[in-house]
Amino acid sequence: MKLLAPQPGWTITSDVIIVGSGIAGLTTALQIRAYGYSVLLVTKARVDEGSTKWAQGGIAAALGPGDSPAAHEADTLKAGAGLCDKKAVHALVTEGPEAVARLIARGAVFDRAATGEIALTREGGHLKNRILHAGGDATGAEISRALLAAVTEDPGIEVIEHALVLDALKSESGRVCGVTLHVIGEGSRDGVGRALAKAVILGTGGLGQVFAQTTNPSVSTGDGVALALRAGAEIADVEFIQFHPTVLYLGANSSGQQPLISEAVRGEGAILLNADGEQFMKGIHPLADLAPRDVVAKAIMSQMLSTGTEHVWLDVSKVPKFSERFPNIYQSCIAHGINPERDRIPVAPAAHYASGGVRVDLAGRSSVPGLYACGETACTGVHGANRLASNSLLEGLVFAARIADDIHRTLRKLEREEPVAHLQSEPELLIDPQMRTNISNAMSLGAGVIRTKESLNNTSVTLEKIRTRGSTNPCVEAWEATNLYILAEVIVASALIREETRGSHWREDFPSESPSWMKRIIESMSSDGRLCQGFEEVGHD
Repeated sequence: MKLLAPQPGWTITSDVIIVGSGIAGLTTALQIRAYGYSVLLVTKARVDEGSTKWAQGGIAAALGPGDSPAAHEADTLKAGAGLCDKKAVHALVTEGPEAVARLIARGAVFDRAATGEIALTREGGHLKNRILHAGGDATGAEISRALLAAVTEDPGIEVIEHALVLDALKSESGRVCGVTLHVIGEGSRDGVGRALAKAVILGTGGLGQVFAQTTNPSVSTGDGVALALRAGAEIADVEFIQFHPTVLYLGANSSGQQPLISEAVRGEGAILLNADGEQFMKGIHPLADLAPRDVVAKAIMSQMLSTGTEHVWLDVSKVPKFSERFPNIYQSCIAHGINPERDRIPVAPAAHYASGGVRVDLAGRSSVPGLYACGETACTGVHGANRLASNSLLEGLVFAARIADDIHRTLRKLEREEPVAHLQSEPELLIDPQMRTNISNAMSLGAGVIRTKESLNNTSVTLEKIRTRGSTNPCVEAWEATNLYILAEVIVASALIREETRGSHWREDFPSESPSWMKRIIESMSSDGRLCQGFEEVGHD
């Protein structure tokens, strides 16, 4: 299957194509350039508009006194609720400190304690202070700044902005050898073209826009995962959508990207209160307000459902010098009429992070030769059923290096292959862009924090009706709506199959974990567009 689109009118070539300009894409580009290969970096909007710059809390790494990779590994495995790939987690935590050191060497500046050491804080699920942060609550912005500076100084990296990647191109051998893309611009590269390379790396970030309320920016429409599916790649763990428990509540009619209130705020002493002013997390989990995100999100939703309220409260009165420690969060609250140093902050869960994605091995390789994935687009298995706070940025750093190493081992032996023409019989899909709001509303209503068989079936019926509202006018809005539709389908399908509650997947009709579900659901798409499901036993050796 492919997106309905015009035929490519121009061609560009490079050794490697990287799609996405967040921490995963930028770091992979720099790591590959260290081996001397040319890189084409394609990004959907401006190069600095991905999810990375919105990351507030920080990046996790075992750097502090009394901490160790083993301790970090134990916390990660516990948060992942039995579905982490242990080998992937071990790689993450043991290679993480060196990856952070490389990031610092590339110019990233983290906050320092009075002693001069890097300041470390704690977030939910961590038993040690191991979260590096920058600018108080502007960690992602600082990381993005440093990486972009290094990328723009490298003449071997060509950047194409305002380019939406459409579909993968394959050679006669079945290897991915490029992509089609649509560039919004003027001159020789506007409209649909094709980019050819020896390998393609997807680092397109998350898929939060599939829900009505999300912390993700508007560009997070899951384009990489949808492209991989259409190319025949396997995806996994897509039912595990992490809802950030504390997102600034803007009202019942709000939609799109919502302001995030970092978990680090609770790490510094903030507490959650219900409508009666009670600290409800005590007694629910030993870590109380610093419990893993799925636990906190579910507890907040339970409070909202039991009291009929649309949010709970976050009390930051015990956070020392809140406006200095969290300047961006403070200003965001002020902009919405809330003074955190005087008022309690209304918060509610919103879609935040996809633990699943394109299923890759320890070298970042998908099930389709020549196609890699990194960062939130990928499913390495490190997050299992629930990502541990601030492990996402670390994953982008660690696996970017692993992908670059693998590409260096393989590219030297490869000649660039020419793509075969798409078969005329290959089905094409395009969803009416006016259906995008219907998709996100249906997903939030029936496949959000709380799910049941009935709610998921209702969502599935709604999606099937939307499919009949096809579009024949290819454009960016239609392509994005189509990607979101495909992702909604696979999320609902996996959520229906997993009849248990585990990690960030909450089935109200199956409220307990089941030993029979210690496996991940693998989804793929046949050439005629049908979804196929399988299972993979989780490796614990």
